[in-house]
Amino acid sequence: MKTLPKQPLLPPQNTALRLGATGFVVGPLVDSLHNQCLLKYDVAPITLPSSLSSSVDPLLASSWVVPPLLAFAYIVLGYILPRIIEFLPIPKEDRLDEDDFNENNEGRNTQQLRNKALLAVSSTAAIIKLSEVLQTHATIQLGAIVLNMDAGMKLQLMALADACQWVILDRTPAALIAATVTAFGGPLSELPFVSAGFWEYIPQAADYTPLAMIQPGGAVEGLLSSAFGENYRDLTLSSITGPCYFAVTLDAMALARYFYSMEEEK
Repeated sequence: MKTLPKQPLLPPQNTALRLGATGFVVGPLVDSLHNQCLLKYDVAPITLPSSLSSSVDPLLASSWVVPPLLAFAYIVLGYILPRIIEFLPIPKEDRLDEDDFNENNEGRNTQQLRNKALLAVSSTAAIIKLSEVLQTHATIQLGAIVLNMDAGMKLQLMALADACQWVILDRTPAALIAATVTAFGGPLSELPFVSAGFWEYIPQAADYTPLAMIQPGGAVEGLLSSAFGENYRDLTLSSITGPCYFAVTLDAMALARYFYSMEEEK
């Protein structure tokens, strides 16, 4: 079996196509597990009604804008971001370098990587469904303990689920760094779309105004006003989406490893 050289910043064509196709098709399906309790799509909405009853939530609620965005996101998060992580001062044994992608060097074959990728997709779907459960329940009872589902408690439970996924799927500091960066940066990347009216978070979920702290005056305010409009401080997101971005990042990385291993078989 041929071993590929150290990976370039951009993925091989087939790896990129497979990652993009997965993000395009699977991404919106997984995202729809929680988006109906978080936001409303205003541009090119997609709705697949339930066959059970018109009073039941649709089976799928998304937008035609989402599939290409997730296709791009899976390529960036799954392949390009790990390549960038290589430039950080992380010990060699903790890096997501060629030994992590060429997992056959450690005696692990493509079938094992496939199983891990399936586990990654399944666990991400479970975490995103968990966010929907937490978002739609004011309290959750665990035995004799009743948990109030305020924003802090929801984030703690989601962070615990993310930590379990990371321990099971990866355990490398590099992946933890990449997923954590995405957990903070992913929601912020939605600001241009929220500002432009592609989607909006519903009042019950909109609990995060990241630009409200910007002080009046100065170049920063002028830049943000030009980019997002004069009311940029009022742009609201949902804090619970951060842990979901964390899970999606680990998901995309596991898929990228599997798809890249298929390049080795050629």
